[in-house]
Amino acid sequence: MNDKKNLSAAFEDSREHLRGVAFRMLGSLSEAEDAVQEAWIRVSRADTEAVENLRGWLTTVTSRVCLDMLRSRKARAEDAVGERLPDIAPADTTNAEQEAVMADAVGLALLVVLETLEPAERLAFVLHDLFGVSFEEIAPIVGRSPVAARQLASRARRRVRGAPERDEAELARRRDLVTSLLVALRAGDVEGVVAVLDPDVVIHTQAHDGKPLEIRGARKWAKSAVAFTQRATLPLGAVEVALVDGHIGAIYAPKGRVARALKFTFERGVIARVDVFSDPAAVRALEIAAI
Repeated sequence: MNDKKNLSAAFEDSREHLRGVAFRMLGSLSEAEDAVQEAWIRVSRADTEAVENLRGWLTTVTSRVCLDMLRSRKARAEDAVGERLPDIAPADTTNAEQEAVMADAVGLALLVVLETLEPAERLAFVLHDLFGVSFEEIAPIVGRSPVAARQLASRARRRVRGAPERDEAELARRRDLVTSLLVALRAGDVEGVVAVLDPDVVIHTQAHDGKPLEIRGARKWAKSAVAFTQRATLPLGAVEVALVDGHIGAIYAPKGRVARALKFTFERGVIARVDVFSDPAAVRALEIAAI
């Protein structure tokens, strides 16, 4: 009985850590909580007498559960090719707010890119790069050698980081410019939007009927963009600066799924062109990477 109580206490002490691991693996708070609960069911039935690093062992068990869930999810997605998969909605408002906070802490763009990885790649990257788990420990979870596990994480890392065209200083300047744009849009500040745009900025987007639409002029687009943002009442943490096809851009990704992406072209220290992608097929074709 005491051993059971000790195990239960240790698990509760590690619950937040395990939930953090599972959330980064699965990108959904409700699924992460399900994974942690399933992990508890497994560990409560196991013999822990020979376990030396209990926290590490609990992380391993939770990771195996998440890997099974990711593989099951991938299989369902492949079976549903051509169908529109339903959004995974949080159970209630409180859960939605918690998920938004966690997504904001992890990084929305990172979660979006993680969704594009193979299950084993995602697990190797999350455990090693985000939680410092060694490849020797990761290898048996994914059923590979330590060298192969390292390669999985390396491939994932390249996808996650992307390949910006400019140096880090230029990347930082452009990121700050786009951040200022997003802040102004959320605040309904037309003048703030205009301030980061070339007066003759060109916007390539889509009309309501899906046909290509070109808008010219900073003030004209600023007014329409602010109006759209105010109507949409964008959820907390759903918009973030990201690399879009190797260029500084922004993504709108409610529940971790990209619904709209913007790619920016810069000239003379301001935004000279904006390409807006909202068509699902066009969005899926983009390469999104975290900065």
